[in-house]
Amino acid sequence: MDYGVGFPVNELADPGAMRAFAQAAQELGFSHFCLGDHVLGADVTNRPGYTAGFPVTNKTLYHEPMSLMGFLAGCTQRIGFATSVLILPQRQTALVAKQAAEVDVLCGGRLRLGIGLGRYEVEYEALGMDIHNRGRRVEEQVAVLRALWTQESVDFHGRWHNISAAGINPLPVQRPIPIWFGGGARSETALKRIGRLADGWFPSSSGFEELAETRARLRGYATQAGRDLNAIPFEGRISVARGNPDQWRKAAEDWERAGARYLSVGTRGGGTPDEHITGLRRFMEEIRK
Repeated sequence: MDYGVGFPVNELADPGAMRAFAQAAQELGFSHFCLGDHVLGADVTNRPGYTAGFPVTNKTLYHEPMSLMGFLAGCTQRIGFATSVLILPQRQTALVAKQAAEVDVLCGGRLRLGIGLGRYEVEYEALGMDIHNRGRRVEEQVAVLRALWTQESVDFHGRWHNISAAGINPLPVQRPIPIWFGGGARSETALKRIGRLADGWFPSSSGFEELAETRARLRGYATQAGRDLNAIPFEGRISVARGNPDQWRKAAEDWERAGARYLSVGTRGGGTPDEHITGLRRFMEEIRK
């Protein structure tokens, strides 16, 4: 199992601190960074009745993941990158294909594009996308991405996309870039989509028992699509800002026992940039004992 890092996209503001954090994670032996995505935060003080569960507001720092991965690729040499997850249906597909290909070139073919549907209308509205058809549209988006990443000239005419004899340049190092899906535990439609289309999975299960049940259902959907569940690896996550080393080790062992290919380690709430790095160092020291 490879250990990655949940990059604290809403806690490190200074480019120098982000560079130091990235280089420290690489030197400590972490395999990759996971970066989340929100384009806008709601001004909840002026939106009466808007969900109080919105993860970011307009007062919350939240770096844009594609731009940040380009920056981090220039600061590192070996570490990989994954979006966990990019809210694909609220973005223009061809632009995402271009941005992801560029990041893959800059990092030498070490990108996984994790995608999700999102659920906040404020972002879809501002970006000019329809939140109500996002599930159906994302399947066509995946087909468009894979075409643009593997063909110099693309002709694609679908329900929501029209491309006539056009392509991106440069193409990515990976052809195609692996597409991982997030969520799915509470939606059979989403789980079926993962079984058919995903190169990997970021589960949202609340516990290992639910995870096992979800994977059993996913196995059935993968089989229906003529695929092996082993072809859909998954990634777990833990936080070192909570708990103690014994709990970290147990959580890592539990994820490995469950079959996770990767485990991302979060330092969110870790304080200063140096304290974030200290959290990563302590985790690696403890896990290697």
